[in-house]
Amino acid sequence: MRAVQVDEFGGPEVLVAREVPEPEAGPGQVLVEVAASNVMYLDTLVRGGWGLDYFPVSPPYVPGSGVAGRVVRIGSGVDPGWEGATVVTDTGHTDAVPGSPTLPVDGYAERVVVPESALVRVPEEVDPLAALALLHDGTTAMALERAAGFRPGGTVLVAAAAGGAGSLAVQLARTAGARVIGAARGEAKLALVRELGAQETVDYSEPGWQERVRELTGGTGVDVVLDGAGGALGEAAFETLADGGRFIGYGTAGGSFTEVDAEEAERRGIEVLGLFDLKEADGDGQDSLRLVLEMARLGRIAPHVGLTLPLERAAEAHTALEERTVLGKVLLVP
Repeated sequence: MRAVQVDEFGGPEVLVAREVPEPEAGPGQVLVEVAASNVMYLDTLVRGGWGLDYFPVSPPYVPGSGVAGRVVRIGSGVDPGWEGATVVTDTGHTDAVPGSPTLPVDGYAERVVVPESALVRVPEEVDPLAALALLHDGTTAMALERAAGFRPGGTVLVAAAAGGAGSLAVQLARTAGARVIGAARGEAKLALVRELGAQETVDYSEPGWQERVRELTGGTGVDVVLDGAGGALGEAAFETLADGGRFIGYGTAGGSFTEVDAEEAERRGIEVLGLFDLKEADGDGQDSLRLVLEMARLGRIAPHVGLTLPLERAAEAHTALEERTVLGKVLLVP
């Protein structure tokens, strides 16, 4: 079968598609024929050698952290009802250390083996590619909704609002009755954000964009910032908050998580939460995924898939994410 491998840490050029042995489903496992593989910004960071303390990945490895597809073989002890089912699932499961993270590996392949416990069935009315777009970003958006406490009349700034999780958070905040200000780079992304429900948008490639946000709130600032950008953009987004507001940093599109001045946050009564705070509070991620898939089935939320590429063009997928030229999700289709 075909899979993408990383033989050494480096730039997108280290992603190479080649023939590899097909995995076999052992006890409690299933073999999934992949319809699409999820591509996340995290994949680009790990490919470059970032975050090895938390994600101990060693080349050679197959990147990717989730797939959608059909169960084509089951191992011993697996419920026979899974055979032939259309599913979404995380890959890269490790049972070596209890509580250890699911590694962002094994996803960029034509077939994957995962434990039965990782499977979530895709509703018939939901396209498998849409379901895959919700696998991680949908659950992140649901966690952001819980942490932010979207409410009628509240004002929310979504930074990186055209990204996978950001575009879903825009929809959830608007549905809750909040006033949504979407921040993104370039008119194409801003147009998508408005289409998804943001009442106002700002281009954060323009100098002084944070002052524009404060102007839109009459000078008081927003109640909540959802920071999917990180880095200097996240620091600028922090400036748009009203005293007593809430800052939730979950993204690293700017190259790193936002470093908030803790003393300044305390002085202004601002609550600061990070990605791992969301994960700790999220509980069972599969329950969140089932909920967001049901919302998609009912038409209450819709992911935007901006780019699909074959496995052989995985380097282009990573480049598009790193250069922030893509709107919404990026998927690889074997």
